[in-house]
Amino acid sequence: MKSYPQNLISATPTGTISGFPVRPGLFDINGAIPLQNGVSFTIHTRRGTACELLLFHRNEQEPFAVLPFPDEFKIGDVYSMFVYGLDISNFEYAYRVDGPYEPKRGLLFNRNSVLLDPYARAVSDQHEWGIRNLNNYHARVVKDDFDWGVMPQSKLKMSDLIIYELHVRGFTKDPSSKVAHPGTFAGLMEKIPYLKKLGINAVELMPIFEFDENMNSREIDGRKLLEYWGYNTVAFFAPNTGYASVNEYNREGRELKELIRTLHDSGIEVILDVVFNHTAEGNEKGPVFCFKGIDNRVYYMLTPDGNYYNFSGCGNTLNCNNPIVQQLILECLRYWTINYRVDGFRFDLASILGRSENGAPLNSPPLLKSLAYDPVLHNVKLIAEAWDAGGMYQVGSFPASLRWAEWNGRYRDSLRGFLKGDSWESWNAAWSISGSGDLYGGFYEDHNNNYAGYNSCVNFLTCHDGFTLYDLYSYNEKHNEANGWNNTDGSNDNRSWNCGAEGDTDDPEVLSLRYRMIRNACAVLMCSRGTPMFFAGDEFGNTQYGNNNSYCQDNEISWLNWELLEKNGELFDFFRFMISFRKKHPIICKKLQDCICGMEPLHTHNVRAEELNIPRDARTFSISFAGYNPETGEDDIVYLSINTYWEDVPITLPRVNHITWYLCVNTYGDETGRYFYPTGQEVRLGWDFILKPRSVAVFIAKPF
Repeated sequence: MKSYPQNLISATPTGTISGFPVRPGLFDINGAIPLQNGVSFTIHTRRGTACELLLFHRNEQEPFAVLPFPDEFKIGDVYSMFVYGLDISNFEYAYRVDGPYEPKRGLLFNRNSVLLDPYARAVSDQHEWGIRNLNNYHARVVKDDFDWGVMPQSKLKMSDLIIYELHVRGFTKDPSSKVAHPGTFAGLMEKIPYLKKLGINAVELMPIFEFDENMNSREIDGRKLLEYWGYNTVAFFAPNTGYASVNEYNREGRELKELIRTLHDSGIEVILDVVFNHTAEGNEKGPVFCFKGIDNRVYYMLTPDGNYYNFSGCGNTLNCNNPIVQQLILECLRYWTINYRVDGFRFDLASILGRSENGAPLNSPPLLKSLAYDPVLHNVKLIAEAWDAGGMYQVGSFPASLRWAEWNGRYRDSLRGFLKGDSWESWNAAWSISGSGDLYGGFYEDHNNNYAGYNSCVNFLTCHDGFTLYDLYSYNEKHNEANGWNNTDGSNDNRSWNCGAEGDTDDPEVLSLRYRMIRNACAVLMCSRGTPMFFAGDEFGNTQYGNNNSYCQDNEISWLNWELLEKNGELFDFFRFMISFRKKHPIICKKLQDCICGMEPLHTHNVRAEELNIPRDARTFSISFAGYNPETGEDDIVYLSINTYWEDVPITLPRVNHITWYLCVNTYGDETGRYFYPTGQEVRLGWDFILKPRSVAVFIAKPF
């Protein structure tokens, strides 16, 4: 049972340490908890033999007070001390933990190491982006007085979402964004009207937990490269203060909360990209600033000789299925859900969360099960990147009771290949567009919000990791020279096509084909069963100049160029239409009642619609979605046709009694240059249609 902070408000000190009145604190509430008469500090270590609390004046490296925890302030492995009379605005804090130093056994205790609180709600001296010269991390105590008022959880299901992945800094940092607070949470908030106009209803924010962008910084060709993406977490409970437009001393996270509340008021959910597979402490050569010094063997997967397993590709691997680490992760997700009202989490390299302490895959990982059944997280979306850098690939088989959705890597790979003309991908592409029933079983979300079948599937062609959609059709090869690794970093398996010219070109035929290929990709993604996701800027042709691994590029390579929105306004309008089209036709997202007209719920079609099996190497095929929508009282029928061939292909549409076919989308364009037809302007057709070269058409059926 939790100790209530009120217990300490009226309690009296039991002694004095270093001149401060103290008493035992809140043993069962981790971190630093402010009360009106002082602060409770709680930390635990399994193998540490002594612990000290360090208090610092702001921006100073030498503590003004050192408070050793007496033995009577320890229960089990937990040290807890309530310190009276502290003004949270006047100090920062850290710890020192003593114990055995035996690296071969994985023990790295050092009574001189200054250690960050694993439960720190804010990390000091991180606000100014790109500037940090301090040797150690200190924490600040945060007063959470943000009033959410009445803020009910979103009722959107996975099948309802259209996810827009973005980097908070890169979204508005370029001057072309024309926001008052570029590169910040406030700058993103200024762009919410744009997001509403686009029509997406969920943003997936690349890592916003505190990280040190200067870690591993270097200079290449006169340009400073940073850890720009943020996939090296310093503190799991602290927001990145470098993304705040103002310094929020002791109220860190307020601007982020304002952003989330405004997004929610606009009908947009917030999903956080979280990195629980490794930390910024790195391998044997990395710094010791937190977990290593508190209990290295508990928090990291170690080899028998005390080195670090590296299933993350980033130097270390968090020991996620140790009960102590499980507790940390669960408390962290609960904290962000309760205190920031986050709607979901995308887990980077999530397969690591299913490895045992020696790295072996577990059949029933306790951490994944805990998160799946946690009552606080019950309505929160859990999305796995279902692979890791150690070779485990679990797309379609990620464990934990069907509670998790997955990034569908098979969708990305097969559709990238097929859309550029790899006919051998036709069957995989057809399965993927249809909802990947071969991977997920074709079931539907049950009454307990379990994810199954199509609701487990997040479809994407682009994300932060890889080419942008424009670059996917502008480059045959990656161009990562600016990263300083002689173009050896980043994936070589891009399944891209430059449409006839590598990179920049003025050739009108090449440019026309590129934009048609982008429209094809958008139309197919929005007409695929599963949850669509795309990367910010794809909707107006943003480019990274062929860089498919821009993790270190805090510059125009990664920043969105908003001038392209005006240049490619026609492309933006197409994305906007396709998003709206998907929302108006729920049959794409989910199974409905059987059609009145008798058309089957889901089918593939050859060029002749009555041929329901497509060839193994088809270059052209169609997929139909059909069902009765009780909200409209009519059948909802969508017919998607894809031609990856370089010539015209005649197709037939299904002959069904009492319906007429209408053309809604033709990515090739008609004689007037139109690529789509809004509701009420669709083109009425007969039973035949000519699919133009390398194009996609979308039809709907209406009763007559």
